[in-house]
Amino acid sequence: MNLINAIDVSDLKEHPFPAVRVAGEEIHEDRIATELQYHPADEIGEAWHHAACSLVIRELLLRKAVGRGIGDDLDEEERIAALIDQVIDVPEPDDANCRRFFDANPDQFRTPTLLAVSHILLAAAPDDIVARSEQEDTGRRLIASLADGRADFARLALAHSACESRKQGGQLGQIAKGQTVEEFERVVWRLPEGLHLQLVETRYGWHVVRVDRRIEGQPLSYELAKSTIRRYLQEKVTRRWLRQYIQTLALEYGVEGVDLELPDSPLMQ
Repeated sequence: MNLINAIDVSDLKEHPFPAVRVAGEEIHEDRIATELQYHPADEIGEAWHHAACSLVIRELLLRKAVGRGIGDDLDEEERIAALIDQVIDVPEPDDANCRRFFDANPDQFRTPTLLAVSHILLAAAPDDIVARSEQEDTGRRLIASLADGRADFARLALAHSACESRKQGGQLGQIAKGQTVEEFERVVWRLPEGLHLQLVETRYGWHVVRVDRRIEGQPLSYELAKSTIRRYLQEKVTRRWLRQYIQTLALEYGVEGVDLELPDSPLMQ
């Protein structure tokens, strides 16, 4: 479970967190308390560390921007962006590097696998135990009649389904991973083609499911993948360069109270 968002200064006073300073100036604990909401974690110490690091990095970049005379007419975000634009010096990956990455990671460059799925939604609210039980019984009867050939899927969908897909015989069309709710996806993507003989339960109720077709992803050519690879490699080098730059600023200005371990993120958040 993640921390709740509502953490205030009084919560921090109960923990012995050290004062955090950049160039000798303290980052007040109320700023860290406010920042905590953007860094959910399993315990407050971890959240505090990430929040404090984020504010230290921001302060380092802003101090450097001011030192380089980056304009007073810009807000803080614009100043930081302008600083990075001025100091960054990362070459664009050449074609040979992109090709090597492509050859070493063929499984990363494929079209998505798709499923053509039909379903019958027997709707019931999550907390309505009676309706859930009744719809489960209905679903089992529908599966039995479909399995022995006594019924037609499209007709049953039109008669029973609470989903708009009932007008298309229950067909959801081609779906990719991430397009349906997690509990539905967790089951359906493991199924072979054909009628699934067990009901699938989701927050919406019970589903009678048929996988009509599985369309496996196909490899992409290098020409189609190279722009994505170039962007990925550029961002990877930029992240590494930014980590080194922040460490340089930490030595230049001085940081106290936090171990500045930098995550692999362009904005060091």
